[in-house]
Amino acid sequence: MTLRRPAAENLQPKAFEFSDSNLAQIEDIINKYPVGKKASAILPVLDLAQRQNDNWLSLAAIKVVSEILEMPMIKILEIVTFYTMYNLSPVGKHVLQVCTTTPCWLRGSDEIYRSCKEKLSINFGETTDDRKFTLMEVECLGACANAPVVQINDNYYEDLDKESIKKIIEKLKNNLKPKHGSQSKRVGSEPLSEKEL
Repeated sequence: MTLRRPAAENLQPKAFEFSDSNLAQIEDIINKYPVGKKASAILPVLDLAQRQNDNWLSLAAIKVVSEILEMPMIKILEIVTFYTMYNLSPVGKHVLQVCTTTPCWLRGSDEIYRSCKEKLSINFGETTDDRKFTLMEVECLGACANAPVVQINDNYYEDLDKESIKKIIEKLKNNLKPKHGSQSKRVGSEPLSEKEL
């Protein structure tokens, strides 16, 4: 199963309806744009739909977004199949996005991926049987100075090694909240000390 295509028909819910609080947020978002430019609100409205729908966009949710923004559904499908931040199939509670672009690869993203695969028993594009974890490969998370990087849901985990990613996964398995940001002793993107080189 690929997460970049709409899920199979048997996984698609028949209907989707925004919550009242999300409808109020959508109205606020649309009001930020000039009259007649509702379509400009597409990215944040899709994000709200995805968050309300267990972190994935069903075809029913996409149809509701197309009606609210008065856009053809095909235009929305063009957007959601382009951006990796949108999931078109059900995903786990924790979505681990491993950056494999050159800076992360040079700093060991292959080792990070192997550690995730070993700890979760899944490959890229797969979800654990308990629906707790989905593992994805992504291109450049934009934190190259802190490579290797993994984004888990909305948080970045940086300066990873095979042990630190295993500890993070173990905490998530135990419903604990791991510290996000740099997993080394440095602050932000400050240079590594001579001891760390």
